[in-house]
Amino acid sequence: MDLRRRLPPKPPRPSPAVGKPATPPPASAAPPGGAAFQASDALPLPIRYTNLLFSALFMVSIYFLMCRWREKIRSTALHVLTLSELSAIVGLVASLIYLISFFGIAYVQSFISSHDDDDGDDFLLAAPAPAPAPAAPCSLLSTGDAPEKMQVLSNDDDEEIVRAVIAGKVPSYSLESKLGDCRRAAGIRREALRRTTGRAMDGLPLDGFDYASILGQCCEMPVGYVQLPVGVAGPLLLDGREYFLPMATTEGCLVASTNRGCKAIAESGGGSSLVLRDAMTRAPAVRFATARRAAELKFFLEDPDNFEMLAVVFNRSSRFARLQGIQCSLAGKNLYMRFSSSTGDAMGMNMVSKGVQNVLDYLQNDFPDMDVISISGNFCSDKKPAAVNWIEGRGKSVVCEATIKEEVVKKVLKTTVPALVELNMLKNLAGSAVAGAMGGFNAHASNIVTAIFIATGQDPAQNVESSHCITMMEAVNDGKDLHISVTMPSIEVGTVGGGTQLASQAACLDLLGVKGASKESPGANARLLASIVAGAVLAGELSLMSALAAGQLVKSHMKYNRSSKDISKSAF
Repeated sequence: MDLRRRLPPKPPRPSPAVGKPATPPPASAAPPGGAAFQASDALPLPIRYTNLLFSALFMVSIYFLMCRWREKIRSTALHVLTLSELSAIVGLVASLIYLISFFGIAYVQSFISSHDDDDGDDFLLAAPAPAPAPAAPCSLLSTGDAPEKMQVLSNDDDEEIVRAVIAGKVPSYSLESKLGDCRRAAGIRREALRRTTGRAMDGLPLDGFDYASILGQCCEMPVGYVQLPVGVAGPLLLDGREYFLPMATTEGCLVASTNRGCKAIAESGGGSSLVLRDAMTRAPAVRFATARRAAELKFFLEDPDNFEMLAVVFNRSSRFARLQGIQCSLAGKNLYMRFSSSTGDAMGMNMVSKGVQNVLDYLQNDFPDMDVISISGNFCSDKKPAAVNWIEGRGKSVVCEATIKEEVVKKVLKTTVPALVELNMLKNLAGSAVAGAMGGFNAHASNIVTAIFIATGQDPAQNVESSHCITMMEAVNDGKDLHISVTMPSIEVGTVGGGTQLASQAACLDLLGVKGASKESPGANARLLASIVAGAVLAGELSLMSALAAGQLVKSHMKYNRSSKDISKSAF
C-alpha cells in the first residue's frame, strides 16, 4: 500500500466576500468515505488499540529494566543479561520505534506533502484569508505565509478559531500545536485577548519576531514582543583585551556612565579579573521520621569515602556536569543538601537538577525511609537574596580590579582620590551596614548586571544573587592613585541554552566573543562572560561614585534621563 497517497486536486477556492464566512470545500474533494488517507490505515488494528498496546509495552519494559538495573548495579555485572531482560530490551526497542514513528506521523506526512506536491492543500491545514467579525474586524491574523501542516481543526478559518478560543472550546495554549504556525497562533491569541479585554495593545508589536524560536523553551502563549533599546559602552580594557558592552536598558545615563568608567579604566592601563570558583548549586529538602535518621544521611553524604560513588551517579546526568561537593544543613528531622557542580558553558540549573535527582534515586536504596519534599529546598538559593550565596558563592565567583591614575581621576572622573575613598567607606560600606544589606555593599551593581543579562539572554530574575557585590576603594602609590575592586561571589551566566539562542541575544554574545559553547575548553565562554560582567560593574561603580563625589548625579540625570516629549499632548 502506498502510505503517501494524496487527495485529488481541489478546485480553486474563491475568496470569501467581506462579512461572510469562507465557503467550505465541496464534498467531492474528499476521498471515498469522506476521510483523508493516513499511514495508520495500513495497520491490522485500529490506531487507538495499537497505541495503547505499544505504550503499555514501553512503560512495562522500561520499568522492569530500571528495577533490574537497580539490583544489578550493586551486586552483579551489568553486561550479564537473562532471557527476561533480553525480552524486555527487545520490547522496549520495538515499542520505542513504534511510538516515534506513529506519534510523529503528522509531522512526517506534512513534511512529505510540502516537498512532493505543491497542490496538496486538501490534505493540509491551510491559512485562509481572515474573515472579519461583524462587530470587530480581525486585522491581526496571518494569511498564508505559514508552512503547511496536517489538518487538525476541520478547516475552521481564523475567525472561527478566535471565537472558539473566546468560548473556551479551544485552549489558548494549544494553538501552536494545533495550527502548526507559531505566528498565526500568536495573532489568533492576541485577537481573542483583544475582544475579551477590550484592550487593543496597539503599541505592542506582533510581526517581526520568530515565534518558533521560543516555542517550548522561552515563553508560552505569546501575543507579541517588547522592544527594548540596546546601547554599547566601551571599549572595556580587561585582561589585555577590549570588549564592547551591550546593555539593554531604559534608564538614561546608565550606558553613558558605564562608558565613562570604561574610558577611565582604559586610560589607566586596563583592569584584571580572576574567576575564583565555578559551581552551580541545587539543594533538595528531605525528611525522616527522626532527627537521628536525618543526621545519619548527613554523615553519609559528608564522608569522603562515599564521595566518589556519589559523583559517579551525579555525573551521569551530563557529559559536562561534574560534582564538586555536598554541603548539608540539618533542621530537626529535615535535611537540606546543597550540591555544587560545574556545568560547562550552560548556566546549568537543569543540568544540576538532573544530577541531584540521580543521587536521590540512588540514596533510596540505603535510605528507603527518606521522604523527598522538594528537589529545591531554598538552600540553593535561587533568585532570592541569601547569605549562603554571599558567603559560599553560586555560579561564577569573580574578583575584578584596576588602579586608576590620579590624572585620570581628575580629568575623566572630575573628582579626587581622597573624595572617592571617603565616599566609598561612608556609602558602600557603612551605609549598607546601617541598612542591613545582604551582599549590597556597592553603588549600583544590579544596574549593569541586569542590562547585560537582558541583552545577552540570561535569566533576569537571577540578577538578585548575581548582583551581590562589595566595592572596595583605597589610595595607593603614596595616595596619588586609586585602587578599586569589585568582588562578586555569585554571577549566574551561561552562553548556551535558554534565551542565549535567540537571534538578538546571540548577536550580543557574539559581540563579546562568547557566543555558544567553547570548543577548546568547556565552560571557558561562560567564565569569560562572568568576568566581563564584573569588569562592566567595575566601570559602572567607578563612574557613579565619581558623579556622587563631584555632586553631578542630579545634573546628569536631568540632562540624560528626562524625556523631551510633552506628555500632556500625548494621546492615550
